[in-house]
Amino acid sequence: MTTSTAAPTVESMLATLREGGVVDATAIYVDGRWTASEGAGRIEVFSPADEQVIAHVAEGSTADVERAVAAARAALPAWAATPPAERADYLQRVGELLAERLEEFGELASRDVGAPLEASKLVQLGLPIFNFGFYADLARSYRFDGEQVGNSLIVKEPIGVVACITPWNFPAHQVALKVAAAFAAGCTVVVKPSEVAPLLVHALAAIFDEVGVPPGVFNLVSGLGQVVGEALVAHEQVDMVSFTGSTRAGKRIAEVAAGTVKRVALELGGKSASVVLDDADMEAAISGGLANSIGLNCGQACTALTRVLVPAGRLAEAEEVAKRIVDTYAIGAWDEEGTVLGPLVSKVQQEKVLGYIQKGIDEGARVITGGLDSGRSSGYFVTPTVFSDVDNDMTIAREEIFGPVLAILPYSDEDEAVRIANDTVYGLAAAVWSGDQDRALRVARLLRAGQVQVNGGAFNPAAPFGGYKQSGLGREAGAAGIEEYLETKAIQV
Repeated sequence: MTTSTAAPTVESMLATLREGGVVDATAIYVDGRWTASEGAGRIEVFSPADEQVIAHVAEGSTADVERAVAAARAALPAWAATPPAERADYLQRVGELLAERLEEFGELASRDVGAPLEASKLVQLGLPIFNFGFYADLARSYRFDGEQVGNSLIVKEPIGVVACITPWNFPAHQVALKVAAAFAAGCTVVVKPSEVAPLLVHALAAIFDEVGVPPGVFNLVSGLGQVVGEALVAHEQVDMVSFTGSTRAGKRIAEVAAGTVKRVALELGGKSASVVLDDADMEAAISGGLANSIGLNCGQACTALTRVLVPAGRLAEAEEVAKRIVDTYAIGAWDEEGTVLGPLVSKVQQEKVLGYIQKGIDEGARVITGGLDSGRSSGYFVTPTVFSDVDNDMTIAREEIFGPVLAILPYSDEDEAVRIANDTVYGLAAAVWSGDQDRALRVARLLRAGQVQVNGGAFNPAAPFGGYKQSGLGREAGAAGIEEYLETKAIQV
């Protein structure tokens, strides 16, 4: 028998953190209650800014997974039968509460992930708020009854119980993107957040509880991927897995899920190219590329435009612009005045990124700015670093770094630029810059990527999001997002 525990609200967690205490986030949320995990272990959560322990979360067990999946399965029939407009009301209220508590959730996000406060409010919370509202509206308008084809009625039904396995870089956004779409479709969920930055997701789960989402519709089990994640993916009563994370982990999930032939949606890595054509405004192209690479969550984003392809004859110009802009990127803690880039999320990530910087130096790439020394005595900081004279066969041009590192690659002509851009196992995002919009659009169509920005076109959270090749399977966001969670049935009459 499990015992109920207090909800880890944003207010209670912030009160503890502001006093220098350690948050107890060891409860899991199953069947409408915060309860103790049946796992004996506890996982330490560290502050990215000063490396101090700020929280403990449960090291969940397979028994926790069994309870959560059983609750989700039991809740499924009633939730699927709930009118879409009523499901939409829950989503809308969650989004409204997030918006009302933006300052508090923004601070928690900054303490959790390390990003400066304004960036946290704009992206870490702005995107979830949008998605809860978007899927509330879509649930009210979507045609679940489909169309009549001859003597067949085509209907859309929820796929069932969904395991949502989410990363640490945009924790609330990734949960919202999956859960809002799944709820709109009529599915129930079990969420396994990253143990690296879990506090924002626990606070979000408390909002689901506050708005009265029926028991079993939303469940949260913290823990390690090798235990909780694997158990969810292999579980026969889980109908679908939606995963965001590394390509390596995505391959493992696909392998395990194949045992029960369940649907898998994978949003994986990227090594995205920003193609600067010879007639482009170099200042705009480099500044726009940096905003979507180093400047985007300190490079911890799967869509980061980390390869910048420039005409060989304009390489020196590109280097000058990149160095001048990056040298203005002050690093610091989320609450330090003037901070542009925060720390990386963990010691593991910091060491990984520093290893890639060393690899770039060893393989002969030229450092334009940055390097191995952050100048900080504590915290998981990495100085934003730009390499030039990078060959596309170098490690820093092939592998996803997930940090504030940019590689500038020269090319000879447009055909070579397209070839280099597409010469990667990934295909998540790309960009094209040109003084001729039609030319840029033509090149954009040649790039094998799921999203392509043209001359700085803004990110659209209502558009389908996903990748080609080893960047994943399926699409999130927009109308395509809800369809991932639906089965199609033909009823012959």
